[in-house]
Amino acid sequence: MQMMELVSFRILKFLGKGTPERFFQRDPMLDGVGRIEQQLPVDMSSRLRQAAILPQVELLKVFRTHEEGLTDSQANWVRGKNGFNEVQKEKPMPWWIHLWICYRNPFSLLLTTLALISWYTGDPTGTIVISSMVILATLMRFVQEGRSNRAAEALKAMVSNTATVLRRDPAREVEDTARKYFGVTLHPREPRWEEHPIRDLVVGDLIKLSAGDMVPADVRLLTAKDLFVAQAALTGESLPVEKYAQTRLPEETNPLELDTLCFMGTNIVSGSATALVIGTGIQTYFGSLAQHVLTQDRAPTSFQKGVNQVSWLLIRFMFVMTPIVMILNGVTKHNWQDAALFALSVAVGLTPEMLPMIVTSTLAKGAVFLSRKKVIVKRLDAIQNFGAMNILCTDKTGTLTQDKIFLERHADTEGEPSRRVLELAYLNSYYQTGLKNLLDVAVLEHADLANEAKLAERFQKIDEIPFDFNRRRMSVVVRSTDEGARLICKGAVEEMLSVSRWIRQDEQITPLEGDALARIRAMTEDLNREGLRVVAVASRVFDASKESYAISDEQDLILEGYIAFLDPPKETTAPALAALAAHGVQVKILTGDNDLVTAKICREVGLNVEGMLLGHQVEAMSDAQLKIEAMRVTVFAKLSPNQKERIVRVLRDEGHVVGFMGDGINDAPALRTADIGISVDTAVDIAKEAADIILLEKSLMVLEEGVIEGRKTFANMLKYIKMTASSNFGNVFSVLVAGAFLPFLPMLPMHLLVQNLLYDISQLGIPFDHVDKELLAKPQRWQSDDIGRFMIFFGPISSIFDITTFAIMWYVFGANVPEHQTLFQSGWFIEGLVSQTMIVHMIRTQKIPFIQSMAAPPLLIMTLATITVGIFIPMGPLAHWFKLQAVPLSYFPWLVVMLFSYVALTQGMKHFYRKRWGWQ
Repeated sequence: MQMMELVSFRILKFLGKGTPERFFQRDPMLDGVGRIEQQLPVDMSSRLRQAAILPQVELLKVFRTHEEGLTDSQANWVRGKNGFNEVQKEKPMPWWIHLWICYRNPFSLLLTTLALISWYTGDPTGTIVISSMVILATLMRFVQEGRSNRAAEALKAMVSNTATVLRRDPAREVEDTARKYFGVTLHPREPRWEEHPIRDLVVGDLIKLSAGDMVPADVRLLTAKDLFVAQAALTGESLPVEKYAQTRLPEETNPLELDTLCFMGTNIVSGSATALVIGTGIQTYFGSLAQHVLTQDRAPTSFQKGVNQVSWLLIRFMFVMTPIVMILNGVTKHNWQDAALFALSVAVGLTPEMLPMIVTSTLAKGAVFLSRKKVIVKRLDAIQNFGAMNILCTDKTGTLTQDKIFLERHADTEGEPSRRVLELAYLNSYYQTGLKNLLDVAVLEHADLANEAKLAERFQKIDEIPFDFNRRRMSVVVRSTDEGARLICKGAVEEMLSVSRWIRQDEQITPLEGDALARIRAMTEDLNREGLRVVAVASRVFDASKESYAISDEQDLILEGYIAFLDPPKETTAPALAALAAHGVQVKILTGDNDLVTAKICREVGLNVEGMLLGHQVEAMSDAQLKIEAMRVTVFAKLSPNQKERIVRVLRDEGHVVGFMGDGINDAPALRTADIGISVDTAVDIAKEAADIILLEKSLMVLEEGVIEGRKTFANMLKYIKMTASSNFGNVFSVLVAGAFLPFLPMLPMHLLVQNLLYDISQLGIPFDHVDKELLAKPQRWQSDDIGRFMIFFGPISSIFDITTFAIMWYVFGANVPEHQTLFQSGWFIEGLVSQTMIVHMIRTQKIPFIQSMAAPPLLIMTLATITVGIFIPMGPLAHWFKLQAVPLSYFPWLVVMLFSYVALTQGMKHFYRKRWGWQ
């Protein structure tokens, strides 16, 4: 074989055709394939249309191929130029990059800076404490996201597929020349079909397709027999579409609707075909879409924007207050080194160093909870976005519906349910020997198999008239003991009406004409408007002696009734959508399927449709117009992938937190653009790669659980921020007052750091805390203005009691000279720590703590332990280590009174604040 190819090559070169590069030049038509502009190259639509309508002879010339296929050397050359037939996938992130992403946020960077300053100024304790918080938070996030991503990778199919390709012998082209001029007989072999890996396919290959095959590339059909293709992953259509070798559609048709083209990623449901490969890898519709999705940078989500806003609010506050504290203490105490150290300690105290850890641990807790519900959380931020989501956009096919055809109705000509029609349809589907399509399977699965098996035993098959796409019907002929031969025919309504002369009404046979014919047409049109696919059933009795049948026997039939099919919604769709609505989440349908089917599904799941827009209407709108309509309209149908993405984007631009749920290739751009992308385990790989969350079970009720868990997560994070911000604001205000009037520091840097550490430990139970039901009823979002307002209203309350403590220690216990500053500092250390810890319970709920709302046991235990340790340090044997001293026992009644007063005043402020601005 190698010798034959060598001889052929020499002859080709002698004839001036040269090497395969010279012989097999690509046509300019294909140059530039794969450019990305929005969802497709600008010229891909026209290229696909041209390939769809070209006559086959011209088509082969344009693509520089042959009716007998390519040779191996030609295929190798094209592959070397265009690359393998592979779609770009998102590469796993190197661990060090993932670790950096988990670390980089404003607070982690600031805390790292403070840790370095602490080390430089000789404070190893502060360095260790701060560094531990950063490292622990970063590692928790890194480990949890790593587990989720590995679980998502395990879902991807690892099956290696092949395609049946026609290969020709290069010697066939030069056979006559070799004999005439060289006297060489080459004995070329005939072209043959060979199995090749799908990744090896090239433009110009001729391939064979049959039922069950995945279409391995974008192809133009050359021959097609009874070909139905499922392309829901691309278009959202739930039912298979019919494809032909010769186009029957106008040239301006949407490329995905071209009936002579099949696209990579779709599946052959029935029939067979041969086809020419016109696009591979990123040159395909699927490939260009995947490349766009995976190279598109993700816009910051609602969660990321919110955290950054709050972070910078607190950081700006720290940058303003820290210099003021240093200057005030330096001027009044005349010791700038101590003032600088004290200001640094205040900076550490003002920085909510536990925020990265609290955020990560609450998100990780939510991810663990959802994992028990068979949900993979690929990105932890998605947990909070789940809770903040106020609009959920969802695809229909395979997401809300089962993506499987079911027999919805079997009725007589009056529209009443009919057992007879079901039995006739069953016999037709049961006895046909051709490949059973999805409609036949639906009939057979719907019927009571036990009873229908007995029915089939009563009949004997005599003959059948196979389906073809000209007649659009098929017939079987059966014989039973109690009647002669019966021809049972089913097919498209109009074709069946054309061969039916009679109609069965109330067991009476009457002519099919006039009002009866008009009524049947109106009834089936109504069903079509409901989104049902209607198939008519008819029959005719023949003499039992007749043995063979032909198409000519399909006439004068009796119309028995019809069967209607639908891709029904999942059982959990209606309750899931109702639960989302009850929690303040508005649901919108974004589908590539037609508007009639979509409206039918919306009615079945109880979704109130407030307006409907089609893809061509969306395309004609400006972004400003679309923003208005996107809020008003509930259903968007016949959308392209870029139209889905555009709708999600304009909703986000309006300030909404938008989720998108889908499973197809056409959903991937919208999944990546949304604040939270939700997919299912049966989705295509590109959809799962673009998603933030993957549902492993068919039940959609987990959506409600995800929303609630997200809101719990957000509420607990917000508790920490409110507690820390208000407490820190109060502390700084107290420090400023003390710095202005006291002849000594109100607290040493060590005291501030220890107090801050204990306070942070008390809040370790926050991720596990209960959340009031009122906070779960509606979406919650980051509002930095609200946090700033909260600081101003609640921070000074703690300062009131700090200043009261100063007065008590100064006037009651005589700690008013530098020699007694240790007593003063011990008194404020206890009061400050206990009151800060009490504020945890006050701010965690809008209700009365311990009476109307009880904290979770972990939080109760941590706060009680913190108060115990905080009192033990100055009162116990370790006091001198911390430069503190025991306070008189008479101090504690004063402390109790102040704490009760603090609780009462804070509760009153909560009542005022909730009425004026609400509580979240």
